[in-house]
Amino acid sequence: MHTVAIIQARMSSSRLPGKVLKSVVGKPMLGHIVERLSWVPAINKIVVATSGEATDQPIYEFCQQNSIICYRGSLNDVLDRFYQTALKYGADAVIRITGDCPCVDPELVTKLINLFQRGNYDHVGIATGAGAIFDEGRFPNGLDAECFRFESLEKAWREATEAADREHVTPYIWRNKNIFKCGSLKPDKDYSNIRLSVDHREDFELATEIFEALYNEEKPFLIKDIIGLLQEKPHLLKLNQSFIGKEGYLSLWKLDN
Repeated sequence: MHTVAIIQARMSSSRLPGKVLKSVVGKPMLGHIVERLSWVPAINKIVVATSGEATDQPIYEFCQQNSIICYRGSLNDVLDRFYQTALKYGADAVIRITGDCPCVDPELVTKLINLFQRGNYDHVGIATGAGAIFDEGRFPNGLDAECFRFESLEKAWREATEAADREHVTPYIWRNKNIFKCGSLKPDKDYSNIRLSVDHREDFELATEIFEALYNEEKPFLIKDIIGLLQEKPHLLKLNQSFIGKEGYLSLWKLDN
């Protein structure tokens, strides 16, 4: 199985413009995501998928300067951008990562791929919000990752018509469990009180604190290390608590209602 990790990234974030190239411990967030995914043995290729807009030229230039594969496609039809990227690089399975998740956990991604293969799924996701079952435990928002078959992506690409489905890539798949076999990787306890995605200045402050305390280029830090740090320094949790639960995932579930 040829597994391609696709990182969607753009500069035009309305809440924190240019966040994917904001520097944390001397490296852009996007660089950290690529580095952390490189620790996943089952991933055969890592590709940054950005838009062809002039605003995203800095992402393309960063990738060129650092020997990172970069595909440029539609700004708003991210589903098409993913499909074209996966098609170009011969993906049998696709790992979807977003550019606002610098703490993506290589150990969890490895477990996700193993679950995908063992269960013969069409789509599996780390239970963090999107695609998760809301009354069960979740990992922290910001450890998001999805693994799905190229055939499932292609079916969504051909059939999805809702704007939200085109923008968010996979809702068409995980909302249609009568068509696709879907699963999720759940934690041993609930960590939904922790927010690790970077959409706001306060999120970036927390990410910076985490990387300054835990980053080691010889070994990736994992969710257990982050939790240990936050237990030692519980004041850090307060930095971005006000944004928890406001991600808008529930609206994606209700598209067909």
